[in-house]
Amino acid sequence: MLTLIQNGEVYAPAYLGKKDILLVGNRVGFIEDRIELPAHFVDIKVVDATGKYVVPGFIDSHVHIMGGGGEGSFRTRTPEIQLTQATLAGITTLVGVIGTDGTTRTMASLIAKARGLEEEGITCYTQTGSYQVPLKTLTGKIEDDLMLVDRIIGVGEVAIADHRSSQPTVNELAKIASAARIGGMLSSKAGIVNVHVGDSYDHLRLLEEIVETTDIPIKQFYPTHINRNSHLFEAGIRFALRGGYVDFTTSTIPQFLEDGEVKCSRALKRMLDANVPVEQITFTSDGQASLPNFDSEGELIGLQIGQVSSLYSEVKDAVQEEGIPLEVAIKVITSNPAKILKLKQKGEIGVEKDADIVLLEKHTLEVNSVFAKGQLMVENGEAVVKGTFE
Repeated sequence: MLTLIQNGEVYAPAYLGKKDILLVGNRVGFIEDRIELPAHFVDIKVVDATGKYVVPGFIDSHVHIMGGGGEGSFRTRTPEIQLTQATLAGITTLVGVIGTDGTTRTMASLIAKARGLEEEGITCYTQTGSYQVPLKTLTGKIEDDLMLVDRIIGVGEVAIADHRSSQPTVNELAKIASAARIGGMLSSKAGIVNVHVGDSYDHLRLLEEIVETTDIPIKQFYPTHINRNSHLFEAGIRFALRGGYVDFTTSTIPQFLEDGEVKCSRALKRMLDANVPVEQITFTSDGQASLPNFDSEGELIGLQIGQVSSLYSEVKDAVQEEGIPLEVAIKVITSNPAKILKLKQKGEIGVEKDADIVLLEKHTLEVNSVFAKGQLMVENGEAVVKGTFE
């Protein structure tokens, strides 16, 4: 199958100017100033991208793809994600996590859901484990999960600084990081440890102590929810200036912002103003997670669901409201997570890269069309491919 995208302004995410892009099957075949259609050749689908920006497909590396939560009993278990929730938001690659419920949400189910999304047309990986330590892996061993299961690329989300965590010790978390690192090296995967950071004033202390007292490098950890309150955000700046990665969660509710959560678009601007390299920063949605609101005594007082649509919405706000250039802002959901997670075919528009491409309206930055592995999933804002049960 051949698809020619013509006359678009390409951000790869670096700005390339006006280019034509030929998709050959599920890969990018050619990027040229002008690609002429040969006469009397096979059928080629032509997409006119005049008046549009062409950017890499978005990567959401923290999504509860089979649902999550349950913090308000069994009836509050959140539903699994559907294909078009991702594609209509420009997302072509997901990384699934379990979260709080490591009992009824299992690794076998997580991988089954990931494979189902792959069959429906997008790319999906998973992390192994959940909030709890010791980890409940698929095979019984972190290294085995990473080396033997193609969809598993790292560990997480392991919870720290949270009343819902299993209160892991420095030694326990260091052993997890070591196993993940070895498994990643032997399988040529990231082997990174995705860490849920809660509201506690412990902040990132466990990770910092591991880095200070062992040989495990700071980039072995991928802490998320760094924007959940102002004091954690300030700790996140210090962590990033030491060379660590920081991830901001785009799903929110008004109460969170009223209680001091730092809006992602603003958080990105503040990190950049603090001289944190943009390459160390990512956005993730925490999609399909429950967004629980607890009182001062840890009692649940409200619950909503994270939305993957928030991922690009915050990037758009970073451009339109914070004045961050598109080629910088788009990195936090394209090239940055691809590099951190060693997804070598993802995150950039380049020859031989996967043909994951999003067309944005130039003046509004709204998602117009989406290609996942060369297949047109969304056209003119409408889903043309739907999930099995949609």
